Amino acid sequence: MLSNIFKPIDVEFENLVRIGPNFDGGYVIDKRIINLTKTIISCGLNDDWEFEKHFLKLNINCKVIVFDHNVDKKFWIKRFIKDILHFFLLKKLRLSKILGIFKYINYTLFFKGKNKHHIKKIAPKDFEDKEISISTILKDYTDVLLKIDIEGDEYKILSDININSNKIICLIIEFHNIDNNFKLIENFIKNNKLLKLIHIHGNNFAGLNKKDDPNVLELIFLNAEKISLNLNKTMKTYPIEDLDLSNYPRKKDLIIKFND
Repeated sequence: MLSNIFKPIDVEFENLVRIGPNFDGGYVIDKRIINLTKTIISCGLNDDWEFEKHFLKLNINCKVIVFDHNVDKKFWIKRFIKDILHFFLLKKLRLSKILGIFKYINYTLFFKGKNKHHIKKIAPKDFEDKEISISTILKDYTDVLLKIDIEGDEYKILSDININSNKIICLIIEFHNIDNNFKLIENFIKNNKLLKLIHIHGNNFAGLNKKDDPNVLELIFLNAEKISLNLNKTMKTYPIEDLDLSNYPRKKDLIIKFND
């Protein structure tokens, strides 16, 4: 079971909305931040920008900036070869693979104009031209929705996020391998004066650990200076029916248990 520190504060159900797909890549946020957000900064892209695309439909004045050093020309070549092979070998999946083959076109159309993708790695400090810090990224921005999914490197940048909390209106962050980093997550939740935990979800791709907790947690934080919040702990159960959905639809969603 998770400690009571992981229990989100109380946000009225009518203020919660799911943005993005009905599987991995979709997140539950407070809809009051949508029109207040000036920029989405996403760290970690892979081949999924459905959250960002959905958000822009709700706030057309927002722009998207993405950092992911893994999504480069080699990434798209490998992706294209894989999709071509699947198209010919797995006949039942032909429609989805046809769409997959054209994913690069979707990517180039989305990341043009005000939307940008930077092929840089997120790091605690800037190193030459290949790595960039959260502090540098946020230097010229305010009212940012910061989205972090960098496969374990999130622990290296928590102090940077704390320092720049005043620039962040909403933080979406995935914590991986929580067994080895439990105290780091607890301290981040407990010690941040501005960013308050409003939602928690377990990623069922990674399953449960020996304590029956998700191996990967998706946490959503809201800036208490930007949005009026009731700081009392919630009585909701997680996952929330009709809002939370399984990352991997073929498996049941993971129930979050707290030590009350």
